[in-house]
Amino acid sequence: MIITFYGTRGSTPVCESGFQEFGGNTTCVMVSGGQEGESVLVFDAGTGIRKLGKELITKKFSPGNKIYLTFSHFHWDHIQGFPFFAPAYDSTKEIEFFIIGDDAPDLHDFKEILAKQMESTYFPIGIDDMGANFTFTVNKGDKVIFDGGQIIVNKHTHPGGAYGYRLEAEGKVFVYCTDIEHGDALDPSVVDFCKNADVLIHDAQYTPEELPNHKGWGHSSWEQAIEVAKLANVKQLFLTHHDPDHDDEFLRKMEKECQQRFSNCFLAREGQVVEI
Repeated sequence: MIITFYGTRGSTPVCESGFQEFGGNTTCVMVSGGQEGESVLVFDAGTGIRKLGKELITKKFSPGNKIYLTFSHFHWDHIQGFPFFAPAYDSTKEIEFFIIGDDAPDLHDFKEILAKQMESTYFPIGIDDMGANFTFTVNKGDKVIFDGGQIIVNKHTHPGGAYGYRLEAEGKVFVYCTDIEHGDALDPSVVDFCKNADVLIHDAQYTPEELPNHKGWGHSSWEQAIEVAKLANVKQLFLTHHDPDHDDEFLRKMEKECQQRFSNCFLAREGQVVEI
């Protein structure tokens, strides 16, 4: 299982100098098995998906394989890159959009969420004119079989709701848990959801000092993320959804402080590849 970060920034992209080491693109993560022609699984379509698309446009998928694209939720920083995703304009590409959850929107509403930002007022090309072969799948419940393994979801606290994803395959566990607000105490369902993960990606937009001033904003502190990792017996922790006001110098200092608390903890960097 190979995990690649294409977008690690939260809220809004940043392109200023001093924000290059950790990256300025909003959330996008790809999971693959490393084999030529196989399907890939993409979490979220922030602006980081543009670079991913440039790489995938040259990839020739084997028959029956495709790009799977799913979403933690539909806030703008998690969908705004989709109109610039090159494979979506390629008639040879198969893209399946899917979501899981008891309160997931129906198929029509799911498609409309992506289509609305591509209405003529906002974008010159509509979703139905992009060219790739799209399918939309809504899975009610909290679990689906996926590519020889399974994906389990857990709804957590975030304005409008958001879901964490747990991918279990070939004896390995990867958990993607961004845009989560624990509150004054850790959410025990999240700790349980992350149990024994080989890799956990967890929201850490704020420092412990910043967190009290951002109640209700839907995010965690690095301290909370580390506590989740410790209680859940996580092997590797990657902190993401970096605040747009936190530059590289700030994040480097933050990473050192985090590693004093949990040695196998890293702040996610755009372009970083992690293999389980």
